[in-house]
Amino acid sequence: MARERGISPNLARLAAAAVAAGVLAAAVALPAVGGTGAAIVSATEVLDLKPEDLPEPPLAAETVIQDADGKKIAQFYEQYRKVVPLDKVAPVMKDAIISIEDDRFYQHGAIDIEGTARALVKNLTSGGVAQGGSSITQQYVKQVLFNTAATDADKNKALEASYARKLKELRYAMAVEEKYSKDQILEKYLNIAYFGASANGVEAASQRFFGRSAEKLTLWQAATLAAAVQSPNNTDPSVGPAQRKRLLDRRNLVLKRMVELGKITPAQAAEAQAKKLGYKNTPLPPGGCEASKYPYFCLYVRFEILNNPAFGKNRATRAQLLSRGGLTIRTTLDLDMQKAAEEAIKKRVFASDNPAAAQALVQPGTGMIKAMAASRTYGGNAKKKQISYNLVADSAHGGGIGFQAGSTFKTFTLLTALKSGMKVSDGLTVGSSYRAAGYGSFKDCKGGRVGSPEHTVTNDEGGGGFKSLQTGTWGSVNTFFVALEERVGLCETVKTAKSLGIKRGDGKPLQEVETFTLGVNEMDPVTVANAYAAIAARGKYCRPMAITQITDPTGKVKKFEPKCNQALDAEVADAAADVLSGVFTKGTMSGVGGIGRDAAGKTGTTDQYATAWFAGFTPDLASAVSLGDPRGSVNYKLTNVSIGGQSYGRVHGADISGRIWKDTMIAALKDVPPTTFHPINSARFGGCGQSCQPQQPTRDENREPDVLFELDPQTR
Repeated sequence: MARERGISPNLARLAAAAVAAGVLAAAVALPAVGGTGAAIVSATEVLDLKPEDLPEPPLAAETVIQDADGKKIAQFYEQYRKVVPLDKVAPVMKDAIISIEDDRFYQHGAIDIEGTARALVKNLTSGGVAQGGSSITQQYVKQVLFNTAATDADKNKALEASYARKLKELRYAMAVEEKYSKDQILEKYLNIAYFGASANGVEAASQRFFGRSAEKLTLWQAATLAAAVQSPNNTDPSVGPAQRKRLLDRRNLVLKRMVELGKITPAQAAEAQAKKLGYKNTPLPPGGCEASKYPYFCLYVRFEILNNPAFGKNRATRAQLLSRGGLTIRTTLDLDMQKAAEEAIKKRVFASDNPAAAQALVQPGTGMIKAMAASRTYGGNAKKKQISYNLVADSAHGGGIGFQAGSTFKTFTLLTALKSGMKVSDGLTVGSSYRAAGYGSFKDCKGGRVGSPEHTVTNDEGGGGFKSLQTGTWGSVNTFFVALEERVGLCETVKTAKSLGIKRGDGKPLQEVETFTLGVNEMDPVTVANAYAAIAARGKYCRPMAITQITDPTGKVKKFEPKCNQALDAEVADAAADVLSGVFTKGTMSGVGGIGRDAAGKTGTTDQYATAWFAGFTPDLASAVSLGDPRGSVNYKLTNVSIGGQSYGRVHGADISGRIWKDTMIAALKDVPPTTFHPINSARFGGCGQSCQPQQPTRDENREPDVLFELDPQTR
């Protein structure tokens, strides 16, 4: 008979042997009846068919990233799957899958001897595969082994037609039957099964095939999905018409079998068979940060997971957790503040411009990153001026090398001077240029002599004379700050910056050089904004924070709290905020103006206008804006450029970055009641101490006027 049906004797013997093996295994699930039962029990003992616990790692499922309010902003997945409980699956779907795959599922144990034998005979006589031979439990085991296989070789081994694999599978199935109820096994099977069209699990398949949830499936739709699981690649409707035809034929076979089992009436089957396949090819949800509306924030979160050993022993393990772990990651992103940043940037810098703007918003006192925005679209199309790295963050979070931060670093020298005991009206007399007396004028934190007597520092707008901490800051006087750094100590200034989280964007050690205070180190907006947030929080530094909690597939929640420490004396921070607030009224931002509430900040224009920054804060929010050319700010400076539809001969920190900052902060804080800065301790920091402005000599009426103190009429 086997020869008549075109089946080789070897295949027939293999099939018979498989049935025999199944008969031997049946004793574990069926009671022994007379001598036959005893013989089966004896045979199973010889084959050592004992339950063996099946390792069941969590199913590969999508990881969802949410904003602070729980709205999805991105997802990662290796396999598109949505795990659902059995009560969220339509009863007709359960009937359909059981009817065609294992109609005695609720009557037998790990394997179904009667069903296996009947299916074998049916398939041999039909010349094809009409009924499944393995139980749903066995199929679940096979899917687990396949899904957990690390390599292609392991996957092939999980599917190989060998006695050893079959017996191993039976041992696992026996343990599964002992461990779970039938409903639990069915639920697990429906969630792990592959249906074709890149859909894993019944919920994903239902959405992919028909654009609806599994609990709303109709008879003909359920029969279609039940038809797909046996050979999902051969019946994948997304491939072509031949596959769709095979799927339709098998769907009708499922309906026929449901009639034979009394699950539906012939009339119901006929009505369902009259339906077209109905495959909608619903697009899979986009995965990865490139598909997110907030790609830069998404990248930051992704690298927070990849960089943290708490999420896996190595980077590969952590990446797998992101793509397979089914996590729900709640973040700090505030969509209203994000919108404010995006609109402020879009208003002044176009995505098509060569220079690019980037901005980060950070909450003082927590380090929570509230927004990350940039003028460039994230992506790999260079012709469209897309950017393929995180413009807003450091290299550890997917960023590049960053841009030189310019005069925003003068704030760290100001803080160091206040820490050393200087008062806000204390200062120095400087010229329009500065040159170190010797290499030992500046020493790094290793004691190295790093002065540059051969290098001359000049002021952007010229000018010299006595400058106090206030007037030197308001005017952003280069020569004053280099001289001040020499006085308070380069290393002490570096230590102050580091205490506020300052580190280079490329991850390399800070350049501890004479011009440190002028911002020669490349930085990213998140790091600078967070450092300024610490001043706003009265010296309380908190590590940048993007994730507040992570929920695993079982519902277990892990919460994350801010990690903070008191980096500055609170009164030192208050005094710095007082000085920096004058930048809006008496300094480099006076032409732009303030935001209608207490605010402080510092412009940052680098040497020869390579980059332009503004960093500032209120008690409630801090922000930093960078502007530079990603092609290389040294070679492509912000001179004679067109930005945002306007031409600029040269770009200062206040011109674009300062205005972006202002517009962002006004919009981001519109619903936040104004908070005032803590007043400066005037007894400690008010006035001047030992570095007051020199008094001009009293004029002797009998002498000619001393032209040394006479101003040139052109400089008044």
